[in-house]
Amino acid sequence: MTAHRTADLGFARLDLDRAERTGTPEVVYAAGKTPAQTVACLAALRDGGAPLAWATRVDEATAAAVLERWPDAIVDDQARCAFVGTLPSATGQVLILTAGTSDGPVAAEVAATLAASGVGCSRVDDVGVAGVHRVLAVAPDLAAADAVVVVAGMDGALPSVVAGLTDRLVVAVPTSVGYGAAFEGLAALLTMLTACAPGVLVVNIDNGFGAGVAAARIARSSGAGRAQR
Repeated sequence: MTAHRTADLGFARLDLDRAERTGTPEVVYAAGKTPAQTVACLAALRDGGAPLAWATRVDEATAAAVLERWPDAIVDDQARCAFVGTLPSATGQVLILTAGTSDGPVAAEVAATLAASGVGCSRVDDVGVAGVHRVLAVAPDLAAADAVVVVAGMDGALPSVVAGLTDRLVVAVPTSVGYGAAFEGLAALLTMLTACAPGVLVVNIDNGFGAGVAAARIARSSGAGRAQR
């Protein structure tokens, strides 16, 4: 029978058995919560049996509150994530590509999500299509990955180029990086949704967490398939 335990904190009802059902645990979205509320959510997840509780979109005040409660917590400032507990051993391999250095914080959130999901990753930055030779130079690395995550703002063209170079699923993440007509990532999102190369999965603007979860599930499925052969 599928478990459906919850922890009712009044301001939040935490799903304690989500990892058992879906492979991905309840993760605390800290934006819009007070530091005390985020700490309470993390504590409830740990008390509910989670070996690792983590929060995304953690600001400086919340990070300080987490470290005050758990001095051994891991806080990734660039990814804006906080982890309480033990990170799992990494299996599989996801390649993360960014179009530019400015896309780094979203790529960091992807990497942090993969680490918390027990999936290995490598990252190559600043390989955007303004100098297409840069992405062509890393083409051999694509074949070694279980999945590829491409993080890009501006015109958002990089995922289509990458998808034309590999048989791996490409998870595309539009970012809010860009000048006025980029409309805070909307231009990149629409470009990725209309990519001419097939095999591109698109998540929402700046959604490194969602991209990381998708890539982790792909990598785990690929690993399970290899183990059965």
